[in-house]
Amino acid sequence: MVTELEQRAIDTYRTLAMDAVQQANSGHPGMPMGCAPLAYVLFREVLRHDPADPHWAGRDRFVLSAGHGSMLLYGALHLAGYARPTLDDLKLFRQLESVTAGHPENFLLDGVETTTGPLGQGFANGVGMALAAERLAAEFDRDGSDLVQSRVYGIVSDGDLMEGVASEAASLAGQLRLGRITYLWDDNEITIDGSTDLAFGEDVLARFDAYGWHTARVADVTDVDAVRAAIAEADADPRPSLIAVRTVIGHGSPNKAGTSKSHGAPLGPDEIVATKAALGWPHDEPFTVPGDVRDHLDARERGAQLHADWDARLAAYRDAHPDLAAEFERRVIRGELPAGWTDALPTLDQKAATRQHSGGVINALAPVLPELLGGSADLAASNNTDIEGAGDFSADDRLGRNLRFGVREHAMASMANGMALFGGVLPYVATFLIFTDYCRPAIRLSALMGTKVVYVMTHDSIGLGEDGPTHQPIEHLAALRAIPGLQVFRPADGDEVAAAWRIAIETDGPSVIALTRQGLPPLGDKPADAVDRGAYVLRELGVEDGADPDVVLLGTGSEVQLCVAAAEILASEGTGVRVVSVPSWERFAALDQTDRDAVLPPAVRARVAVEAGTPFGWERFTGDAGAIVGMERFGASAPAEKLFDLFGFTPEHVADVAREVLARVRG
Repeated sequence: MVTELEQRAIDTYRTLAMDAVQQANSGHPGMPMGCAPLAYVLFREVLRHDPADPHWAGRDRFVLSAGHGSMLLYGALHLAGYARPTLDDLKLFRQLESVTAGHPENFLLDGVETTTGPLGQGFANGVGMALAAERLAAEFDRDGSDLVQSRVYGIVSDGDLMEGVASEAASLAGQLRLGRITYLWDDNEITIDGSTDLAFGEDVLARFDAYGWHTARVADVTDVDAVRAAIAEADADPRPSLIAVRTVIGHGSPNKAGTSKSHGAPLGPDEIVATKAALGWPHDEPFTVPGDVRDHLDARERGAQLHADWDARLAAYRDAHPDLAAEFERRVIRGELPAGWTDALPTLDQKAATRQHSGGVINALAPVLPELLGGSADLAASNNTDIEGAGDFSADDRLGRNLRFGVREHAMASMANGMALFGGVLPYVATFLIFTDYCRPAIRLSALMGTKVVYVMTHDSIGLGEDGPTHQPIEHLAALRAIPGLQVFRPADGDEVAAAWRIAIETDGPSVIALTRQGLPPLGDKPADAVDRGAYVLRELGVEDGADPDVVLLGTGSEVQLCVAAAEILASEGTGVRVVSVPSWERFAALDQTDRDAVLPPAVRARVAVEAGTPFGWERFTGDAGAIVGMERFGASAPAEKLFDLFGFTPEHVADVAREVLARVRG
């Protein structure tokens, strides 16, 4: 039975949501109104969290995968006693510069574990969080220390469960037996278009049974005791759990409950009055939180006790296992890299595919960066991502460092975000560059959230060869460079690969490292900070000291060697040539104008960029007088060397284009 105080507490979640959406004249009131009992049980009774320290390493993680119901989370954080959001923050829901954005943003508000809204992403993030927790528990827990008790709780919607990324992640979670997951499904039978039966009539629990999940059903969300019992049963099961909870969207609304009308629009002033009357809510003033309800929902005392108990276990752990404790604090609590780790970076001065160089970096760093953990979407041998001798992470071996994601690129990238958000691990994931199309929603969220994920993307051009145009990325570098906050590296030799990895690990935020299938020669000595600066002068031929070159050739990756060879042709004819390697547009663009001008002198208008991808975007570097040797169409199926000849990626053609540009500029 629900007591009178419990009912008023649950209704407080509902009224805050409807009031905030109404004041904003925008938002989704229906989901918070229907799921209010779930938030009540989770935030008051189940979650291990400390409102006074939202980043406490021992906490559970709550993921609101149904991020459109953000007011449920904002209300829960406020009522639990977090410093933000305040009541004033709730009143500024969806307003400019407010911490209470339309969908939960983890970079705006402590207590929001991940940015959600694109459906299915939060579901997969939570799977990644659970994987990271299992890995860290296997590494650090000793003698019942239980330092890593963290579980992942979430509220997921019908829409989440329709998305393919959730299915991918659920399948892998079952395979890996990630039993720290308890997801509550807001089974309200309503989508924006109407009844879920229009497009979603499957037996969802049978599907999750087949994935290897524990499943259960609560027939009525207002039966709080049944919710409690279902969560307790799920938490005790060694499998991940999905609990279908029958809810009513817009619960309490006399005219809109149970309909799509309460999904994504304010109820309206008259309907709010009617709803509060139907709920027996006696307060006319919006945003009312009764004093006894506030006391009842305040989680600070409980959180402080949970935190203190964990601190005591950590202190005992320091005494019993001082070396492990120091490592745990470095990685999990402080999130620091170990001193001197860059000393392990290898010297890569032989001819090889840059994907092979990347594999060399991974294996050189693995012994000194135990947090480095990753894998591939069923392409490990091609991506060169295995940590040799480190074993595979599985349901039976939590200490394996190689992750086998299967052919699940989208879930892989989304899970990597969850792993990075959990902390204590440094995830890298890999596939062919062409399949960033399948990862892109998660890569975009990596950039939005600033998660440190390294995306190892191999087979980066028509150099892929015989697999043909379906597998040859043409527009992908340009598309990735268009994402704000994402570092994209296309290294030209082993030195640049090692530097790209170093920068990716040192930098907060995600990085894509695009790598070749075909072998590339070493390019020789270069400045120590060459890749850090994004672009640098690799060669100057036929240029007098202190003088500007006649023409500048810019390239990335496998095409830098073509620029060098073309420069030698041009120099033999008396033309002064500068070759510029541009491993990272983003880092070069971040330099001040003086530093950029030192690489690309404004007076030198004769510039040619060479990259085996779409020319789109290179104009920013070549200017109005320059030219671009790029791919204007999809590729073809043939050996790589024949494709490069066919599409003009030869020293002779690059030299011809440079002559034309130079003649045009001089003319």
